[in-house]
Amino acid sequence: MLIVMTTTPNADEANSLARTIIENKLAACVQILPPMTSVYVWDGSVQTESEHLLLIKTLEEKFDDLERFINANHSYDVPEIVAVKSEAVSNEYLKWINEYVGTR
Repeated sequence: MLIVMTTTPNADEANSLARTIIENKLAACVQILPPMTSVYVWDGSVQTESEHLLLIKTLEEKFDDLERFINANHSYDVPEIVAVKSEAVSNEYLKWINEYVGTR
């Protein structure tokens, strides 16, 4: 299982991406965290912006499709797409993800 992270500039885009990711079976769950402050470098200068973090629960086999989807549907020129492999997942939770995402 992977947890894929991306950020959005507002709640509307976060909700839209999350719903469409689920509807397209690219993940079984997307959690949207409340606004946070991100400090980063863009175009050579330090930026400070409010963003929402999405935690996307999916399978490794879905990463390439999910990455393409985020790149095609995100408002950022270079959206954050970072995947972390889960070291341990409960059997029932992983079974649920597998049943919904449908690759195993």
